[in-house]
Amino acid sequence: MKDLPRVFANKIDTNINNDQELFYGSDRLFVKKDDDISIVKKINNIFASSHHVYKSRVKITLKDKVVEKVIVGKTSADLITMDGERIKIIDILDIERL
Repeated sequence: MKDLPRVFANKIDTNINNDQELFYGSDRLFVKKDDDISIVKKINNIFASSHHVYKSRVKITLKDKVVEKVIVGKTSADLITMDGERIKIIDILDIERL
């Protein structure tokens, strides 16, 4: 078997102290929320869902109240409910499918 070449290594004359103890603690609980998803994206997800055939029952959080509605359609600015009511998308703070 052929000998491997020799490797040059410097001699270490000093004391090396490169080990440190580092601790981090936190009592916060990280929960992934859907707040990162925009309202328009949530609405599009509801309409694109396989559960949405013609209508979807949703809970809509508005600035002053929370309502449960059955939505059947949308325009670029409004959601259309089963009873013909139009809800402005810019007034919606949150929406979730029931």
